[in-house]
Amino acid sequence: MRSPRHPLATRQQTGVSQSRRRHENLVLGLLRQHGPLTRSELGDLCGLSRTTLYDVVGVLMDSGAVNASVPKVNGRRRGRPAETLSLNSWAADLLGIDFARQAVRVAAMATVHGSISSASELHAPDASWEERVDVARRLTRTLTGGTLRLDAINGIGVGVTGPVGPLEDDTSGSIRRDAVSALVSERFGIPAYLDSNTRLATLAERTWGAAIDEQDVLYLCLSHSVGGGLVVGGALHRGAHGLSGQFGHITVDPEGGPCVCGRVGCLETVASIGAVLDAHGSATDVPQLVAALEAGDQAAYSALARAGAYVGKVLADLCNAFGPSLVVLGGELTDTGPALMVPLRRELDAHVTCRGSRTPLRVRPAELGDVGAALGGVALLLHRQSADIGRPLALSPTAP
Repeated sequence: MRSPRHPLATRQQTGVSQSRRRHENLVLGLLRQHGPLTRSELGDLCGLSRTTLYDVVGVLMDSGAVNASVPKVNGRRRGRPAETLSLNSWAADLLGIDFARQAVRVAAMATVHGSISSASELHAPDASWEERVDVARRLTRTLTGGTLRLDAINGIGVGVTGPVGPLEDDTSGSIRRDAVSALVSERFGIPAYLDSNTRLATLAERTWGAAIDEQDVLYLCLSHSVGGGLVVGGALHRGAHGLSGQFGHITVDPEGGPCVCGRVGCLETVASIGAVLDAHGSATDVPQLVAALEAGDQAAYSALARAGAYVGKVLADLCNAFGPSLVVLGGELTDTGPALMVPLRRELDAHVTCRGSRTPLRVRPAELGDVGAALGGVALLLHRQSADIGRPLALSPTAP
């Protein structure tokens, strides 16, 4: 029996062309969409020559991604039944990792039926990148009860906090983000593709969450930092230098307080979790703030009304410039409910003009929660596969 090899390792060793990669992704996508197929059925669906198809299937079987079996037939029939090909039920071939502020979250898509599992773990604020990557590896192994094989994973989509440009430094200054990608690739032995976690959450919401099938989406996350992402024409927008979605650093108060970006009066200085808690004066986290609201604390209502008003005005300006069909709001601060949303919606409706005579702009809460960015890492890989094979993939995974 031949030892399983990973297709990516094979490509690195033999220099297989990009066309082979597209062919492999095409076959995997068809098996995910249709279930077990014979080689003849695969040939009819993919349009590859018999020789090319058999070569691609052989590589995928060597890698352990595809199984071959002969179905049992009741009664007497002449000839041997055609061998069917299927994806391994245990394999998770796509992995997303979110290196959040003080947590690591992972999500893995299994090859069969696109089912998704996830896991997360908190860590100390000063945890090193090596420690955080080790947490990600440990969580990955737990997703399928310890049966997940790292050599069966096709790729890793990685989310990090803050802007992700070609030469951006990490917020701690200790490691550059291209080095984070290299470290993950080294520890997992698989290529890693890096993006901001808010942009990945945007992509996840568009793929499985509140914005499914929407072509133009604005996503805003109100958390310890404030950021977001744009979907334009159905595709994630990154901008010329990969720095789009930094909505938290739009100036809302020129006389305001200092921001971590070095400027003053940014949206993040009034609408992040820390800013709202400081404005309230006594709550130390969002659950305490919610409890204060439930107790009728006017200071809590005042702090959230101020934040909501600023957010609503910024959203209106963004919508006037971009013209989305839908706004999705995520982040822990949205847990405060109407105290935040009523003033936000009031200012948004008062200042947005892009809708013209149409119905009010749709605003929805994010649906995927904390795991959104890790799911976005998986979605990023799916969209890369879609681009490789030159056609949309049929996506029907069950997100956690």
